[in-house]
Amino acid sequence: MNYAECLAYLAELGNEIRGVKFGLEAIETILASLGHPEREYPTAIVAGTNGKGSTSAILASILEEAGRRTGLYTSPHLVRVNERIRVNSREIPDEDFATCFTEVRQAVERLLAQKSLAQRPSFFEYLTAAAFLHFARAGADFAVLEVGMGGRLDATNVTEPRVAVITNVDLDHMEFLGPTRAAIAYEKAGVIKPRRPVVSSCEHPEAAEVVRRRASELDAELLEMSGFAQLSNVRSAQGRYVFDLALNGDRFSGLASPLAGEFQMKNAAAAVTAAWRLAEQGFNIPRGAIVEGLRTATWPGRLEVVRERPLVVLDGAHNPAAAREVAAFAREQWAGRRLRLVYASMRDKPMGEISEILFPLADEVYLTRPELARAASPEEILAAARYQPPRIVVEPDPVRALEAACRARSPDDVVLACGSLFLVGALLGAVKSGE
Repeated sequence: MNYAECLAYLAELGNEIRGVKFGLEAIETILASLGHPEREYPTAIVAGTNGKGSTSAILASILEEAGRRTGLYTSPHLVRVNERIRVNSREIPDEDFATCFTEVRQAVERLLAQKSLAQRPSFFEYLTAAAFLHFARAGADFAVLEVGMGGRLDATNVTEPRVAVITNVDLDHMEFLGPTRAAIAYEKAGVIKPRRPVVSSCEHPEAAEVVRRRASELDAELLEMSGFAQLSNVRSAQGRYVFDLALNGDRFSGLASPLAGEFQMKNAAAAVTAAWRLAEQGFNIPRGAIVEGLRTATWPGRLEVVRERPLVVLDGAHNPAAAREVAAFAREQWAGRRLRLVYASMRDKPMGEISEILFPLADEVYLTRPELARAASPEEILAAARYQPPRIVVEPDPVRALEAACRARSPDDVVLACGSLFLVGALLGAVKSGE
């Protein structure tokens, strides 16, 4: 199969949510038939409701700065599927993607013919197997894996990670993971392995207790950020934080988070703690690599500035917890400035609750819809909204909605586009293509 044929085949499988299925049997069977490429390098795994992508990217940047050839597997992608699979910050080339994906598909067809697989794998399982294979072929000597959903039965959870990170636990994907924070925490805590360290940023008491209990059952060293890590000398420069971090007597001064928002400082601290713990295990990760790897880390679509005048910011906040973080940032950084909000959502998200958080920030709300079956129409968003802003503009095309918000402005206004990573992807694609 060539690259275009691989993309067409993936499209036939449907998106991760429509085709989601939990269980490790299929991915383990596929990887065994490929010779277990996931066993050829040590791994770290990152789970959590929000912040796991940022944390994964920062940890991978630190490892790369330390001289390790580092694989990074994340989801979803914003513009191209290749974004999900990187080695030393470089997206998998189209030709390599086609080669690895074709090998995975051929293995799947053999296993289906042998009745070793009960059903065809999901979109996510195909990509996860291709990622493990690419990392092995590319000579990765460490891989950072972002969990897709949950953790316990997620396809990424097939290795024995040298460190696990749980960024936070909040209410999202409740139809799959459970109706309470405790139930969701149980799924996230599935990434904890016997006698392997786990870094936890869980703040909700109910979720934190579930993580503590699971770590104790597995005799896993638990490093809770709330008690183990001491942040001090915190200062903000235009929403990007610089801070000192003390870890069991070791002190890092002047750590600079490259990503905007106080919540990103917490993700940065968790990634630094994970890297510090890997160094304690004997991995050669100098202190300078931790500082520089953090400083140079990048992660698109999270309070990302794509234009200065007017200020245009994109963020993938798609659940209430993420929306609250974005709202806090907006009130802190843009107080007194007129804000126009471009908003889209998937139909399965709590649009009513999110509208109460985000819509009061804005003088005008532009409702739009990415080209995706799961996406809610502007009319569905309006019907679900619990807060009515002063002015609503309906523009189904995301790029035209952003253009309209930018036109109706004074130079000091802020245009914030958020509510879905698929909206961010559509707009970033337009930015990169010059639309």
